[in-house]
Amino acid sequence: MKKKIITIFGTRPEAIKMAPLVKELEKREEIESKVCVTAQHREMLDQVLEYFEIKPDFDLNIMKSKQSLTGITNRVLEGLEEVFIKEKPDMILVHGDTTTTFAGALAAFYQQIKVGHVEAGLRTFDKYFPFPEEMNRKLTGSLADLHFAPTKGSKNNLLREGISENDIYITGNTVIDAMLHTVKEDYKFENEELNKIDYVNKKVIMITAHRRENWGEGVENICTALNKIVEDNNDVELVYLVHLNPVVKDVVHERLGGNDRIHLLPPLDTKETHNLMNKCFMVMTDSGGLQEEAPHLGKPVLVLRDVTERPEAVDKGSVILGGITFDSITQAIVNQ
Repeated sequence: MKKKIITIFGTRPEAIKMAPLVKELEKREEIESKVCVTAQHREMLDQVLEYFEIKPDFDLNIMKSKQSLTGITNRVLEGLEEVFIKEKPDMILVHGDTTTTFAGALAAFYQQIKVGHVEAGLRTFDKYFPFPEEMNRKLTGSLADLHFAPTKGSKNNLLREGISENDIYITGNTVIDAMLHTVKEDYKFENEELNKIDYVNKKVIMITAHRRENWGEGVENICTALNKIVEDNNDVELVYLVHLNPVVKDVVHERLGGNDRIHLLPPLDTKETHNLMNKCFMVMTDSGGLQEEAPHLGKPVLVLRDVTERPEAVDKGSVILGGITFDSITQAIVNQ
């Protein structure tokens, strides 16, 4: 009898990393694979679904303007309750650290459905950084039955929290599988502005910054530092992929708009993002996933945070913690 597995995700980063797993599950004759998206992010999620040709069996479509964490959690819980009662899966799979991840695991627990946690065990050991991701991971880990840890370090974190070694599997990171399909050395961008940039003679820095803990003063500091970096270095060009949330978007465009060496673009689809990363000099980000993707391509990463749940890359020297103050960011760039 086939085991029914429902893979659940709601944001673009989750979708990129879960897409290779969904494709593999679809091939397995012993598995009945279904996909449920919450659409915690709508437009950015749809880009990934289209690229990997994934058609969800269930789409909760929960996204609302200026949504709160409470609202996201409530809508995911209510939507998944209906799905689980109807489908009665043997197990669900969730990924990483989003509110969809935690709420999905909690909804499954309420229905006594087993939970598999992909990219389990990452920790900063500070519950407010990154927020709410650190606690989303820990709470999901408490609810999970199987823990798919990307590294030995993440496995050790789980062991210290009392998780049985029999329930932990070191799997590597599925984002590397995704990048095998997206990165091409002779790639031509669909966005013509990106094709006009001189990646050979300019130091092109790709930037993303949108974490909740950086809203307000953090984003302001990042913009001030970026202006200073461009002002002091004639060979530098910035490509800032600006998150669609107006809390971030409005500040970035107000502070950085109008400079011909600062390109402010909306989030790109998966293949455009990965190939921009491949062509750029370095990456600045407060994202978790880019800390894994960029080093795979040999690109240094300046993390716009004080802590990271991915210490292995810091230990190897491919990732540097740059903080979120003007002085710390600019000094870290100077050192590159």
